Amino acid sequence: MESFGAIGAVLGCSAGIVVCGLVCAAYRLGLFYQLFHKTETKSPRHGGESVAEVLRAHGVKYVFTLVGGHISPILVACEKVGIRIVDTRHEATAVFAADAVARLSGTVGVAAVTAGPGLTNTVTAVKNAQMAESPLLLIGGAAGTLLQGRGALQDIDQMSLFKPLCKFCASIRTIREIVPTVRKALAIAQSGTPGPVFIEFPIDTLYPFHLVSKEFGVKNPPKGLMGKIVTWYLNNHLMNLFAGAWETRDVSPLPVNIPQATDDQVQRCIELVSRAKKPVILLGSQATLPPTPVNDVRKALEDLGIPCFLGGMSRGMLGKDSPIHIRQNRRDALKEADVVVLAGTVCDFRLSYGRVLNRRSKVIAVNRDKTQLLKNSDMFWKPTIAIQGDAGSFLVRLSKGLKGHRCPEEWPQSLKVGDVTKENTNRAKADEKTEHHLNPLKVLHCVDELMSEDSIIVADGGDFVGSAAYIMRPRGPMRWLDPGAFGTLGVGGGFALGAKLCRPESEVWIVYGDGSLGYSVAEFDTFTRHKTPVIAVVGNDACWSQISREQVPILGSNVACGLAFTDYHTVADGYGGKGYLIRREDEDRLSDIIGQAQRETKEGKATLLNVLIGKTNFREGSISV
Repeated sequence: MESFGAIGAVLGCSAGIVVCGLVCAAYRLGLFYQLFHKTETKSPRHGGESVAEVLRAHGVKYVFTLVGGHISPILVACEKVGIRIVDTRHEATAVFAADAVARLSGTVGVAAVTAGPGLTNTVTAVKNAQMAESPLLLIGGAAGTLLQGRGALQDIDQMSLFKPLCKFCASIRTIREIVPTVRKALAIAQSGTPGPVFIEFPIDTLYPFHLVSKEFGVKNPPKGLMGKIVTWYLNNHLMNLFAGAWETRDVSPLPVNIPQATDDQVQRCIELVSRAKKPVILLGSQATLPPTPVNDVRKALEDLGIPCFLGGMSRGMLGKDSPIHIRQNRRDALKEADVVVLAGTVCDFRLSYGRVLNRRSKVIAVNRDKTQLLKNSDMFWKPTIAIQGDAGSFLVRLSKGLKGHRCPEEWPQSLKVGDVTKENTNRAKADEKTEHHLNPLKVLHCVDELMSEDSIIVADGGDFVGSAAYIMRPRGPMRWLDPGAFGTLGVGGGFALGAKLCRPESEVWIVYGDGSLGYSVAEFDTFTRHKTPVIAVVGNDACWSQISREQVPILGSNVACGLAFTDYHTVADGYGGKGYLIRREDEDRLSDIIGQAQRETKEGKATLLNVLIGKTNFREGSISV
């Protein structure tokens, strides 16, 4: 309550407040008489309850947090209305978990953190959500309304910090603003191109009147007229803060605006695709967004019969062994394609900025975001048809318009031959002996074969995870979680936490590099406390190999890349989980150890497989910048 108590001390000796009070007097006094009633002064209610009411009305089931006094009323109120509060060991984890819930549930993920360093700790995770286009509400505490900018505890300009990262930012100034502001923020988060939104709540907008009024009292006010003016100003400010606070307000969801392709655009695409001999679809994460169910998108793709390359959240869209899902040799396929559909896929570094597209190909680009839709089209590629609209619903409409027409079967079959050849090569490489420890490809193949059909894979790492992307096969839609275009390390603990809460019956696997594990290994404590057992497999090569692989040959030094073969399994044990150390001498028992870890997880313990791995030349030549 220091933030409250300082108000009187600051204002009691501030001559500038007199001017401010006199200028605002007529307005505030009129507002007071219009809106303020004695019921506000006697009510035990607080602003946190208003937040909880709106979140419940919007179907929010979880609020992720690291507790702080600024936001305690929100957490307590949410718990009372049945929203589960999940506290983590780092604020970034709370945001990553909310991000995962947003991706998997089709609702807005919510994280609440305290002021100052609580919020600054979330910046990377919020930026990751922005670039991954995840609808996310970040709630932040703040210093009291009259203390902001005066040096209060943990007081910084939070709005300037988050405006470049969020679609919408707001600072609550009166309690009556809470409901309409939170409703608006939730709608904006989901509209157009989804993304994060931010609302800060000064501490005096969240606590009950009797407590706030007590703390607003002036300590040793000046004598005479000055004292009366300061006291009057504070009381007037207090009355305005609570005026109309508990009037009945609509808490239901506002309409969400989702851009759609026009009928004319869809018809032009139908005509283009119907004439294609070698079409290709590149699917990005946007194809998994509401309102179109992912199973409807999957059926549309299967009906079209067009070979598909899947990226981001769309990995697994076609299941494990679909004849039209092509995993390898994308660059070669794009050279031959006569029509390319970029369904939520962006021509950024992942597509060499568009340079991999054949200039003779007809390109249909569909994206909710105009900037992403046309990224680098002024340099390396040109869309034949550019549609600012929802990718999932576009594919469903395209399929309906082409009903009875399928891609010539020999085209996906020819691409599948390349898949089989490349995967046989990878399998043979997995059987090679490394100089030290286990072959990482063998470990990944073994995990892929043993994971359950309902598994969700969380990718958090560099070199080991890069290999996993070629080998591990998500079994269905919405079963692969990676950071996205920002390439953020440290998502593992939060993504897995959110995924396990959304899909409690599924196995949730985190594929960690030993470097990235360090960011969130403490969340094994969170997994234990919140009974969210996940399985982590750590490729431990005692190195930041993604960087070392190019730094050493180019610059001749391994500086800052070396780690140690740390006993990460012991850390998991210490946090209440179960750890396993897997070395070369355990190779013949690898399947048995993985099976034991799966059983431990089913019995409620988060497990960690600390696998000591050696070096291979797989993915040689890939770069990290």
